[in-house]
Amino acid sequence: MALCRGPRSREDEWVRSIRVWSASLAGVVLAVLGGVLPVPAQATTQPFAPDGVLFYPSVGGLMPALDLLHPCSASVVHSVGDDLVATAAHCVYGSGPTIEFVPGFHDGKAPYGVWSATRLYVESSWKAGQNPNADVAFLRIAPLRGREIEDVVGARPLGTPIVGAPVTVSGYPLQAGVPNVCSGTLSLSLGYPTVRCAGGMVDGVSGGAWVQSGALVGVVGGLEQGGCSPQIAYSAPFGTASRQLWQRAQAGGPGDFVLPGFFANSCR
Repeated sequence: MALCRGPRSREDEWVRSIRVWSASLAGVVLAVLGGVLPVPAQATTQPFAPDGVLFYPSVGGLMPALDLLHPCSASVVHSVGDDLVATAAHCVYGSGPTIEFVPGFHDGKAPYGVWSATRLYVESSWKAGQNPNADVAFLRIAPLRGREIEDVVGARPLGTPIVGAPVTVSGYPLQAGVPNVCSGTLSLSLGYPTVRCAGGMVDGVSGGAWVQSGALVGVVGGLEQGGCSPQIAYSAPFGTASRQLWQRAQAGGPGDFVLPGFFANSCR
């Protein structure tokens, strides 16, 4: 659902993609000319503290400070280093730097500060051919003011989706200041976790959290990069492969280099 909601024409997709990258380029130019400062941390009681948005390409809090488009959503997942964020693989590219995460994002504000990714991790089948079954990524996040992100905003444990049980899915629309939330019964479509919504699954919610009993059991992505209709959301299956990826990210070894995946969607 990162720029792949639909149904849309190929031209619609191209125009939306150009908008995102034009906004990013404009932000870089404005920063050079005007010396934009990062968004400061502020006190808050937001209920979705582990959830937030991804900005890229952005460094030093540039894009959040300019209130530019945020293409994807993400959430903090528990790890031994207290420093991992989960999102969809089609939401990330490069090796991590230039991707920034803003937890608890609301109304254009960064209540917990702007956090920088240092490395990213994806499954080998995503790197090889952008397999939708592997549409999940973990980002290592650098400390901010001497603290790890999980110590500041909390985190959810990694879980496995349970078919037939209630699930809550949340993600931030491309130009909205608060997350859209969808609750329903988790089912399967062609093997992909699925939930029916009332129209809130739109551009920008890709990578958003799927939560069952307090555990992170998916991220918006997978089939059709999360779905081509606002009334439905998909996730890549969370199981052995995603847990092994999480363990590799926890270990802190070399990350992956990823080519952009959000242009190659099937919403035509």
